[in-house]
Amino acid sequence: MPISLQKGQKVDLTKGNPGLSKIVVGLGWDTNRYDGRHPFDLDATVFMLNESGKVNTDNDFIFYNNPKDAAGSVVHVGDNLTGEGDGDDEQVKVDLKKVPANISKIAFTVTIHEAAARAQNFGQISNAYIRIFNEQTKEELIVYDLDEDFSIETAVIVGELYRHGSEWKFSAVGSGFQGGLEALCKNFGVDV
Repeated sequence: MPISLQKGQKVDLTKGNPGLSKIVVGLGWDTNRYDGRHPFDLDATVFMLNESGKVNTDNDFIFYNNPKDAAGSVVHVGDNLTGEGDGDDEQVKVDLKKVPANISKIAFTVTIHEAAARAQNFGQISNAYIRIFNEQTKEELIVYDLDEDFSIETAVIVGELYRHGSEWKFSAVGSGFQGGLEALCKNFGVDV
């Protein structure tokens, strides 16, 4: 049975799961009733961060146009342009043993593509979640349902994997941003 988290909670990922290396991070969401002319396209993005909370290089910014880091430790599986259907809308595979030593945190975020131009925000999204499961056994380990009532935000830091000694932990963040992907990139030190 997976551990269900609330905003701000942290949990050990590897300590209670000895030998765990390959995980999949699934992100999902639904669009509320929406009568706009544009489709709703949400994108999962990942920032691999150093001790200072910044990327070392722009290659540590993982998304559909840069689907993996140089070490192959984080791999974005693909871009879902509509978010329709059940289950995860986008997935990211992480091999914890391959994550470079200079990476101390991996932030998982979701942004709305062209949010400003399309007058879209996270107030129009519901049932958003992040889940982590064992890639080999498919056992679901962690679930965090974002029950925040975002209204004007166009980007959300959903959760973070981080090193704690030789172990990995997960933190349920649920922090909204205005300014979409550009604001997140600036926050994490990516050149835009």
